[in-house]
Order: sequence, then structure tokens, then C-alpha cells
Amino acid sequence: MKKNLSRRSFIKITGAGTAGVIAAGSISKLSGTKKVVKGKSGSKVEITPTYCEMCTFKCAGWVYKKDGKPWKIKGNDTDHHSNGRMCTKGSAGMGTYTDPDRLKKPLIRTEERGKQVFKEVSWDEAFTYIAEKMQNLKKSYGPECMALLSHGAGGSFFKQFIKGFGSKNIAAPSYGNCRGPREEAYMLTYGEAIGSPERTDMSNSKCIVLLGSHIGENSHSSQVRDFSTAIANGAEVITVDPRFSTAASKSKFWLPIKPGTDMALLLAWINVIIGEEIYDKKFIKDNTVGFEQLKEHVKKYTPEWAYTETTIKPEIIRETARLMAKNGSKTLLHPGRFTVWYGDDTQRVRAGAIINALLGNWGQKGAFFNPQKAKVAKYPHAEYPKQNKEMPIKYELANLALASGICDATIPSIKDGCSFKGWIVYGTNLIKTFPDRKNTLKAIQNLDLLVVVDILPTEITGWADVVLPECSYLERYDELRVSKGKKAQIALRMPAFEPLYDSKPAWWMAKGLAKKMGLEKYMPWKNIEEYLDYRLKKSGTSLEEMKKAGVKTVKTDEPIFYSKGEQIEFDTESGKVELFSSVLEEAGFDPIPKYKRHEQPEEGSFRLITGRSPMHSFSRSVNNPILTQLMPENEVWVNSVVAKEWDIKHGQYIKLKNQDNIVSTKVRVKVTERIRHDAVYMVHGFGTEQKKMRRAYMKGASDSLLSTKVLYDDIMGGTGFRGNFVTFVI
Repeated sequence: MKKNLSRRSFIKITGAGTAGVIAAGSISKLSGTKKVVKGKSGSKVEITPTYCEMCTFKCAGWVYKKDGKPWKIKGNDTDHHSNGRMCTKGSAGMGTYTDPDRLKKPLIRTEERGKQVFKEVSWDEAFTYIAEKMQNLKKSYGPECMALLSHGAGGSFFKQFIKGFGSKNIAAPSYGNCRGPREEAYMLTYGEAIGSPERTDMSNSKCIVLLGSHIGENSHSSQVRDFSTAIANGAEVITVDPRFSTAASKSKFWLPIKPGTDMALLLAWINVIIGEEIYDKKFIKDNTVGFEQLKEHVKKYTPEWAYTETTIKPEIIRETARLMAKNGSKTLLHPGRFTVWYGDDTQRVRAGAIINALLGNWGQKGAFFNPQKAKVAKYPHAEYPKQNKEMPIKYELANLALASGICDATIPSIKDGCSFKGWIVYGTNLIKTFPDRKNTLKAIQNLDLLVVVDILPTEITGWADVVLPECSYLERYDELRVSKGKKAQIALRMPAFEPLYDSKPAWWMAKGLAKKMGLEKYMPWKNIEEYLDYRLKKSGTSLEEMKKAGVKTVKTDEPIFYSKGEQIEFDTESGKVELFSSVLEEAGFDPIPKYKRHEQPEEGSFRLITGRSPMHSFSRSVNNPILTQLMPENEVWVNSVVAKEWDIKHGQYIKLKNQDNIVSTKVRVKVTERIRHDAVYMVHGFGTEQKKMRRAYMKGASDSLLSTKVLYDDIMGGTGFRGNFVTFVI
């Protein structure tokens, strides 16, 4: 099978856009250059640049200290992520520094895994233990038996370390658990991924279509700002969601769709747009392949047919399709973010990508822009050793490694013949991150070495052999943030405070391990300041300048939008937008998305749907001393009719039991008409079972615990969560 989307091209494509280099005269005007100022009361105020680690958008800001004590965090005005404003989570970043439950010393396990019996050790003892274990594993199984599972900026240094060791088995759980289907769907259709932050020009949209995208609740600053601007400018919003979300409350149309039938609605929209000939005919003629096959394919997917599947009335389906077409290229069907749902997620997102193509909005103002990225020099190091042994790959069309695949390949099997023996886990609580906890723990019990690097004693640290306490992002230098967006920018994170306790930054740990194992040539810099200054000076600026500016904007020559009617060359097999995917056809998949009917809940049970809140991201923020004051626990949303039938009261505590008889901790009920009768909803990340996280312990319920059934995306392996059903234990 010919496959045009290699790992190399994926990396290239996700950095799409002509990279700019900082040159003389091209640096933006400095702002915030005074590090020490006088407060109104004569107090001494120090200002330090940073970028946030409270979510994946990494907004740049300033850390304020008043008389040497933590005060506040504000956005950097020049940053295109924050635009001078931090969200709720970003403003509460001080809580990561002040949290008294933080890990304080390196730990080595003294009893069996899971019992959380550790001894405090020195850093040298911890490094010696890890180095000896890794060397023994290398001799017995090869360096490829080690894997890195990483989430967060500091993970880049552990990537350098493990590549120098001889393993390229590196995965980010976010690919398989969140964004992977979206990236692969747009790669297959347009030859380019969406990236993060998303390449969407919502602020100029005239019509925005959201399918399960909880903008306004996930609190990603730039997206919320652009969405709010669009609404203020009169944009019309169509929200498709079983729940009346914050975005739905701002919408012209709320379509409370039957969970699991989104593909039916998308195909019906395509049916209307093509059947009524309200698509962008020039864009389709000049820039796409497969239109005639698509036209024939969707004839059967009428709005009347879709009504029987989705419960959305045919006239509403037609009216919303016409609204999209009326606004044409200024309509944005948002590609989404948390896109792993039912196992056919790549195809579902691809159906949305096809609608965007019919509207002719790729590279157009009000829809998708061409992201710009700065080119920053790398620090030279020895060439990494070649990996001699490849671990089994189950999903050939997955362009990045799957963390769930590493988990599965850690459990020995006759078929695979080899398995992982050691993990380094950086900044991700895999017990909450992965669905099917039983499988995760089975994999962990088969490891010879589990090293966890974290700030807090999360569930995963209790299963580690070695725990390395990282200092918070406010106490460390880190990798440069070289972000993509409408502007090419570089942001600096530097320490505002000395590390508390015996915690250390990731760069220091990775370099210390490299030295202990004789791998210094792969990380040859003396310290982080030298590393950063070298890269910045080679790129036309310096560490000292970045300390004053925090963010630098780089001029690039490539336009962020195409001219209307311009013929575009796409990085696909055909060079055009593939409505009919030859890559999928050759791989044995449907070249055009088809509708697949999904399992529905039995009477007395309800589909479990999860999401985010403005106050929390992932499970590590639920212990934050500031954020827990705003949201100490999650709730389960229950339809008011259902609550009446079950005699459940608003504010009552209940438990949830899933289809595999797994029972949650108690959770407060929110009785509401804002959720369909066949589903319940809860915010992700709560129900912590780790006693050492004292604020979060047993607060609310864990959706991860209840997600024992995984619906794997058959194209790229994404782990769909929405095949789980729950009932009430009162």
C-alpha cells in the first residue's frame, strides 16, 4: 500500500507555513522592559516573563512579585495567545507554586507497586537507581524497550535524553485521547493538520458551527476571545450538542442531537448543500477530487432519513445547511478538539472537513488561516543512535505514536514477541488519562522500571518505582515556546521564584541522568541559560532581550490567507482536497465517510458524556488551592424528567454504576433541562483517589474510572470514551 503521509511529512505539515527568522530590524517593539518597579504603596514589584502550563495553549504572561512574595499573573499584551489576558486557570497558576501537597523529595519505592510506600533519597541516589535499571534493561532487551509518555513543555528534555539512550518510542497521550482523529482527518483531506492552538479565524466568521466543541467552558483564551468577538460582530452560531452548553446559549440554533448520530447529521448537511447546489462551485472544480463520487454517495442521506437517527427535524437540517452556505467561505465548521468519541472519529471529523471544502473556506478569512511559525536554531549535539528494533504498529495510518499502543505493547503477548520494560512518565497522570484502568494497571505491573516526573502526588506516582519531584513552571527555565498562529512568535519561560523543597526542573533532571549514563554528548550544553541563549542568538535575539520582552514576534513573508478563487496545491496524493480519499481506499477503509449506527443505552441507563470547565484542565488542577475555591467538585447533569422518575433531587449525592458494574464515588446531582433524557454529563478530572492530594481527595466522581469500554478508531487508534453507559445508585 502506498502511503503518502509519513511521520516526516506529518512533522513538516504540522509546522506548515514559511518559517521566519529573526533578523535585524524585524523584532517587535519591546514591552515590559522594567523588571523592578515601585508599587503605589512604595512596595517593590518584580516582573518576570513566563508562559502558562495550566493548559495546552501556553499563553504568555508576566509573574508579579510584591516585596518578594507571589502576587499575580497577567497576560503579555504582545502575545497572540493571551492578548494580555489570562483565563481563570492561567490567573490561578500561583496555586501550583503554593500548593502544600507538592512532591518535595525524590522517592524510591520500598514495597510492591500501588502501596505507596517510599523512602526519600538524594537526587544522586535516584539517578543511580534509574541508570542501573536502564542499563540492565538495555543489555537484556535493547534500548527500544524504554518508552517516554509525556505531556508538557519540560518533556522535550526527556525526549533528548531517551533518544540519546537509543529509543524513539515517545508518545503524547493527547494524540490518541483527544486530537488525533482531527489531525488525521484533515491530513487525509487537505494534507495539513489543524495544530494547536487551532488555525481558525473565528473572530472574522459570519457563521460558526460547533459539534461538541465546548468553547467558553474549556477556557482556551484565544479561542474564547475570537468566539466572543465573532458573536459581538453578529456571527450566527449553530451548536450541535446533547447538552445546552455555554456555546449553545449564544447560538441561533441549538441542535440537541441524539448521542452517537453526529455522522448522520453531517451527511445530511452534505446532501442538502450538494442537492440544492449551494456549494462553492469554483473551489470544488479547481481544488478537489472525488466530487461526483461524493454526490452519488450522499443521495440516500436525506434530512428525512437523518431525522429518524438524530431526532433533528428535516426542516432544521435544511435551514442550518442553507445558513452555512449563505455565509460561504466565512462559515467555519469548527474541527473540534476532544474528538475521540465512538470509534469512527476520523471519518466523522472528515465529514466535517468535507463540508468546509464545499464552502470553499480553506485559507480564507473567517475560517482557516495558514499558520506562521518562527524558525529557531537547534543546539548542536551528537547524532542520535539508530533504533535497531521497531515495536509493533497496529495502526499504519497513525502518523504519531499512540500512548495507548505503548500501554498495550507493555503487556507480553506471543503475537508481538517483545514488549516494553520501562516507562518514563512526564507530567501526565495515566491512571486518569487512559480509559480502561484495569488494562493500564496490568501494563504497569509488567514493567521492570517506572519513573514518574510530576509536581503533585497523583495516582500514577503511587505506582512508580522512582518519583522525581518537578518544580512548578513558575520556578524554572524551560524550552522556548515557538508557537504557530497568525503571527510567528517566540515566548520565554524563566523562574520567578527559587524552587521550593528539593524539587528540580525537567532540564536539570534529564541532563543529570544523561551525565550519570555517559550520554552527555546528546545534551552538551553547560546549563539551561547557555542552551537558550545559543538558540536565541543564532536566531537574531538573545536571552537577555527575551527576559525583557517575554514574547518576540517574527516577520514572515507568507500570507496567512489565500486570495479568493486562487488555485491551491495541497500536500495530498492528488495535490487537491480529497473528498474521495485514495489513501483510505488503498488501506481498505471507506474513501468517503459512511454512517454507522452506534449502540444506544438500554432503558434505565444513560450515555456518559464528559467535558471541561473554565476552572479545571485535566486532573492535576483539581488540587489547586485557588481553583478548588471556585469549583471543589464536579456534578452529574441529569435531565429533570429523568430525575423525577428516579426521585432524584437537585444537589443530592448519588453514585454512578457503569455497564461493567464499576461504581463511582459519590457525586452531586445537577437537575436540569439542559441535557437530553438519554445522557448524563460530568466534568473530567475529579474523583481523585490519591489521599496525598488533600483538597481533591474523593471530591466528585471520576469519568475515567467509569470508562471501561474503549471504542478504538479503526483508522488511527484513538481511544473513544463515549461507549460507556451508567445508571444511578441512590
